[in-house]
Amino acid sequence: MPNLDNLRKQAKQFLRWHRDKHHPVAAEIRTALPRFQNLSDHQILDAPFKLGDAQELVARKLGYESWTALKAGLSAMPDDKALSPKMPLKPDIGAAEAMVYVADFQRARDFYIRKLGFTLKFAYGEPPFYGLVERDRARLCLRLVCEPVFAGDIREREQLLSAAFTVDSAAKIKALFLEFQMAAVDFLQPLKTEPWGARDFIIRDLDGNLILFAGPATDV
Repeated sequence: MPNLDNLRKQAKQFLRWHRDKHHPVAAEIRTALPRFQNLSDHQILDAPFKLGDAQELVARKLGYESWTALKAGLSAMPDDKALSPKMPLKPDIGAAEAMVYVADFQRARDFYIRKLGFTLKFAYGEPPFYGLVERDRARLCLRLVCEPVFAGDIREREQLLSAAFTVDSAAKIKALFLEFQMAAVDFLQPLKTEPWGARDFIIRDLDGNLILFAGPATDV
């Protein structure tokens, strides 16, 4: 069972991740700590972040307002009830990013920005080998890999998707398809209505990654 010592170790791990500029921790900090909620990943990782901030992060993820409140709450309960199911302790997954593997980072970055309308959130390395692009709530990690990831044509034969994104209306999925069509994007599958009621299409990026975009077939 998690105890105060384990929670202290978690706080120190968050502190190390921030110090090492481990980008996924920025989303954790932004979600849990109100004073960081309007900052970008870069701004969060460049901002001062001390052990007390990391401890507050752990406390808030467990439903407490502060580290002091967490310690008081745990000490006031028997050990077997300190983290009982009545407490708001369900793990909260704050964000998800799909991963695509690319042979040329700059070429892939430019494709997602110029063709698909994404923006670059960060790029890491000199020259860059890892980065994040996003459009609205869609986020993609680009990872440079200098050898084939899939053998042969299995991706297209089995339609192995690297990522899938959704929009909330039939009109928007059609508009997105037309936008990509005007940008001369390569489609593995054009816009179509599926038997289960979705309307979707699949694009092929410059490295053969297959990205699905889907929405409802009709607007209610």
